[in-house]
Formats: sequence, structure tokens, C-alpha cells
Amino acid sequence: MLRALAVTLVAAVVCAVLSCWLVLIGWSLMGDAVSHAVLPGVVLAYLVGAPFALGALVFGLLAVALIGVVRDGGRVKEDAAIGTVFTTLFALGLVLISVVPSQTDLSHILFGNLLGVYTPELVQVLVLGAVTLAVLLLKRRDLTLYAFDPVQAHAIGLSPRRLGALLLGLLALTTVVALQAVGVILVVAMLIIPGAAAYLLTDRFSRMLVIAPALAAVCAVAGLYLSYHLNTSSGGMVVLAQGTAFGLVYLLSPRHGLVGARLSRARRGRPVSLGA
Repeated sequence: MLRALAVTLVAAVVCAVLSCWLVLIGWSLMGDAVSHAVLPGVVLAYLVGAPFALGALVFGLLAVALIGVVRDGGRVKEDAAIGTVFTTLFALGLVLISVVPSQTDLSHILFGNLLGVYTPELVQVLVLGAVTLAVLLLKRRDLTLYAFDPVQAHAIGLSPRRLGALLLGLLALTTVVALQAVGVILVVAMLIIPGAAAYLLTDRFSRMLVIAPALAAVCAVAGLYLSYHLNTSSGGMVVLAQGTAFGLVYLLSPRHGLVGARLSRARRGRPVSLGA
């Protein structure tokens, strides 16, 4: 349980920090693509006895490269390229799972296996999470400028292409980190929901980088303990907690929430009483 808690917290925080840039740039679908495209890499890594993280990282980077080739090589637009590549690779992973003889239940790749985490896997998650988070924080100013204004970034000597490639590489690493926690299918939720919720709560990006991981950490702990007491899927409950939090923020956020914004407009439109 303690190992599961550590893995969940690390995965939630790293995914939440990266999600701020993904939401800002509009790369939600790219996160979905990379998180699903790593499946065949994980299965092939199992076949050759290599670490799952290595196979996932290779196929995550391969998916990014293939999307770029399809997008830049003809009339196919980015969303169509993303959909084509990630569904094809994901289907390949499902086929490999169905035909690979294994004494190990590979379904935990799809749905996560939090309570089955061993110490080596915990160390792997901690190392990859620390590297990803360190790079994000060290390059946060450049990445933020790239997200807001790539033209300005190029004008001051930065390379938007390299910054985009760096962000996509970090996306692949983050997917590997979260894979152990919630599996391939639910990784995309952890990569999008915290940033989307933080975006509704503040107009300052620096605050988003604090709100998103804090919200994700609270949901990680709450979801894990609820899954323990209710005897439900751990990864699913963590993501469900994040989805519930987003729903509350969407409704009650003071400035951008559905209910909060209406109440705020109603208060501003109320006539002012000067008294007797």
C-alpha cells in the first residue's frame, strides 16, 4: 500500500505539471495518442526481457515521429494523423497481447496494477519522474514562451521546433511514469484533467503550475484510499476522483465556473442601495 501511494503521488504530480502545457498549447489529443501508442512497446519489451519503461519510451517517441511524418508529408491534417497513428499502434498492442504466450497477465498494462508494484518498479518511477519534473522546471520559461508565442520565442533565439520536440519527449517519459499507476487507457486522464481544472481556477500560468499538482496529489491519495475501503480498481478510482474534482471546479469556479460565473454576474448586476 505504501509503494502504491508513492507511485500514485509521483505519477499524479508529474502528469499534472506537464498537463498545464498540454492544455495551454492544445495538445490534449497528442497526450491521448502517446499514452495509447506505447502499448506494443511494452508487450515487445516483455517478450525480449527488457524493462517495460524502455519499450514504452521507444514506441512513444516512434508515435511522435510517425505523426510528424504523416502530418508533414501530404494533405492529412494533424488530428487525422494523430488518430490514425495512435489507433493503429494501440491495435497492434492488443493483437500482440492476444497472441503472446505469457504466464503473466498482461492486462495490467491496460488498467494498471498499483497494488502489485515492487521496489524496482518504484525506483524506476521515482527516477523517471524526478528527471521529467526537473527538466520541466528548468525549462519552464522557454516552454511557457513557446506555448504562448512561438514567433516571439524564435525572435529571441529559441528554436520552437526543438522546444516542441522536448515537450513531446517529456510527454513520452511521463506516460511511462504513469503507466504503472493507471495503465495505458487512463493515462490520458491524468495528463489532461489537472491542467484543465487549474485553467478554470486561475488566469496566471505560474499559479496553474501549483494548483494542478496540488489538486492531483489530493485526488491521488483520496482515490487510493477509497479504492482500498470500497474494494474497487485503484487506478480507476484515482482518475474518478480527478474527474469529480474537475466537475466541481467546472461548476463552482468563481470566475470561469458555470454556476460561479452566473452568481458573480448576478451580484454585479444587483442595484446598489445607498440606505436611508
